[in-house]
Amino acid sequence: MRSSLTDVRKQTVLDELIFLREWIGNPLKTGAVSPSGRWLARAMASEVDLSTDGPVIELGPGTGVFTKAMIDRGVAPERLILIEYNPDFCRLLAKRFPGVQIVNGDAYALGGHLEALGISEVASIVTGLPLLSRPMARRIELIDAGVKALKPGKPLIQFTYGPQAPVPAQPGRFDVRRGRRVLFNLPPATTWIYSRD
Repeated sequence: MRSSLTDVRKQTVLDELIFLREWIGNPLKTGAVSPSGRWLARAMASEVDLSTDGPVIELGPGTGVFTKAMIDRGVAPERLILIEYNPDFCRLLAKRFPGVQIVNGDAYALGGHLEALGISEVASIVTGLPLLSRPMARRIELIDAGVKALKPGKPLIQFTYGPQAPVPAQPGRFDVRRGRRVLFNLPPATTWIYSRD
């Protein structure tokens, strides 16, 4: 038990260092100085619809904090498709999560990636992308592309550290509802769930 706790601490420190290095190299692409905490990861994973068949997409997985939480919750690795821009993170994810499909590319080109993979509908989308670093029009495009790829009523899960949704609802295109407020994350975060009727 003690050695497993030590391994978890070592992994956490390693992830912090990797994230910090990547953030220093390109802060707008990495978007955070450190990975999200386990409480936020669990809150994000809890919104994934396990009762619906089909792929689960993760946008901007980084070192795989949300990926691990989804697998721990019961999402089969072969259902997961991770779209990650950073090739170093892609290599790390491939090593950590055998059986998961990894696409090295821009998450904002989601529609093109799904078309190339021959996927028309997905069960859930989880995203840790730093949306607030992008112009609002670009954010709306991403959420719109995501909800169009989802089966009706299924969730696109995003989080933010701010008090408001990073993208407001767009009548006729998608709705948004507040999920969980995660006070144990540093800084505290809120999950937001986007969907279409």
